[in-house]
Amino acid sequence: MATTASVTPIATGNALVRYNRSRRSSLAIWWQEIDRVTLGLILMLMAIGTISVAAASPASARRLSTSAKHLTDLHFFSLHLRWQALGLIALFGASSLTKDMARRLGILIAGTMLFALMLVPFIGGEVNGARRWINFGISIQPSEFLKCGFPILLAWIMSWRIRDPKLPVMQVTIGLMGLIGVLLMAQPDFGSTMLFSATWFVLILLSGLDVRRILGAVAAGVVIVTLAYFFYENGRNRINAFLGGGSAYDQVDLAERTLLNGGWLGRGFWMGSRKLALPEAHTDYIFSVIGEEFGLWVCAVVILLYSAILVRAIMRQIGEDDLFTVLAATGLAAQFGGQAFINILVNLQLFPSKGMTLPLVSYGGSSTVAMCLCLGLLLAITRRNPFIERERFSLSDVGEIS
Repeated sequence: MATTASVTPIATGNALVRYNRSRRSSLAIWWQEIDRVTLGLILMLMAIGTISVAAASPASARRLSTSAKHLTDLHFFSLHLRWQALGLIALFGASSLTKDMARRLGILIAGTMLFALMLVPFIGGEVNGARRWINFGISIQPSEFLKCGFPILLAWIMSWRIRDPKLPVMQVTIGLMGLIGVLLMAQPDFGSTMLFSATWFVLILLSGLDVRRILGAVAAGVVIVTLAYFFYENGRNRINAFLGGGSAYDQVDLAERTLLNGGWLGRGFWMGSRKLALPEAHTDYIFSVIGEEFGLWVCAVVILLYSAILVRAIMRQIGEDDLFTVLAATGLAAQFGGQAFINILVNLQLFPSKGMTLPLVSYGGSSTVAMCLCLGLLLAITRRNPFIERERFSLSDVGEIS
């Protein structure tokens, strides 16, 4: 009995030591393989977002306060900190996955959110005339989380032709994009439809589509936008507002004037005045708040950070030997960058209003967590052993897309 009692703690202690060593080893491997530059840029944008939401929170809180419900000036800021905490968990958790696990998770998310999109017309809640959210105790916007899986699902389908070049991957992706487009436009969500379509087009181009089909896809896009203008009220209203007239135009015009009100150096933290009249100052038009309070030079820094993440993700694919990795990483980066620059162009009155948040910067629940998850999957997919030399991938190895 005495012998058994003396051995048990030693065995338990050895197991604990092995566990700790294994955990430290996993963290060391993750730190060696992760793209630390991109991770640093992401954290910098989130830090700017924290300060920006603090600056925009009073404007939105005062506009949304009523006699029945008074919101404190920092209401949205305090909520944003909670969502950012969840976003950081999603970011680091997803980035710790292997490439295969990230691929499987992305496909699972895409399938689940596609099913959820089908349920939105029946059980979704309506906010500001749009039915985009499903309430499971907390409101979730399926289209936001679909952004995490859509490029990965497309990349996986397009990589099938490595095994069989005769597979009709073009037709499959067209059908998938068509289904998503119909579901999104029914909400209505014209902006997300355009973003998903642009991501699909980028991946089709990267997959080796011939010139004739590229021109055909462009022509089809022009036809679809034209039909949307004449037969899709939400799309027509967005385009008309961009051309001039209506409340949406007034909002975008106010956003541009708010952005320029701070000049190069800004009015100072909480010193902006035009932001108080700006609707959705903490979400859609937070870039204008940044311009008014912190100056155009900070706006330029934000644009450079987005550009750096996009370029870094694309440049990291040079020397990559896996088609899925190239397509998935580029698709996730293009979707992230596309949403960012659409939001910025709307604030500059250079693009029709889309109702899109500024990724990692705007206040948001689903959008913040979903974008962090997207970037976590991007970091996981681009994990690379720095000591292994890779051969450059060539599309000529698989031939033209069918």
